Amino acid sequence: MYISEKEIEIRYAETDQMGVVYHANYIIWLEIGRTQLIKDLGFTYAGMEKDGYLSPVVDISIQYKAALRYGQKAFIRTWVEEHGRLRTKYGYEVVHEDGTIAAKALSEHVVVKKESFRPVSIQKIYPEWHQKYEEVKRKIFDGIRN
Repeated sequence: MYISEKEIEIRYAETDQMGVVYHANYIIWLEIGRTQLIKDLGFTYAGMEKDGYLSPVVDISIQYKAALRYGQKAFIRTWVEEHGRLRTKYGYEVVHEDGTIAAKALSEHVVVKKESFRPVSIQKIYPEWHQKYEEVKRKIFDGIRN
């Protein structure tokens, strides 16, 4: 399993009145992490869009564990949790500099044609991208995660 990591310097504008990162900013950070993972693997969302495809979020869940604050650094760890014919699920951890987990998340995506929003198989349109995801995704054997 390959895990990408992206550093985020927390800006004042990302915090709420209590001085902690506002919960919706985590979704933006997940996108930054996912984009970095894809870049690390040799692909780009921009290239996909140029080719006439999109990859919308169809499900997302976040569990908040420990607050992050202005002036701190956060690290977004991202990996391919599951990858199938039409859907890809990404896993995330947002962590403090000391490794404390601030949040855990999962997002599920499909690839669609831009003009029709009809789902397409990534294996058909980008076989090399599909193969790379198969190589790096989290492996599950007999219910035990590696």
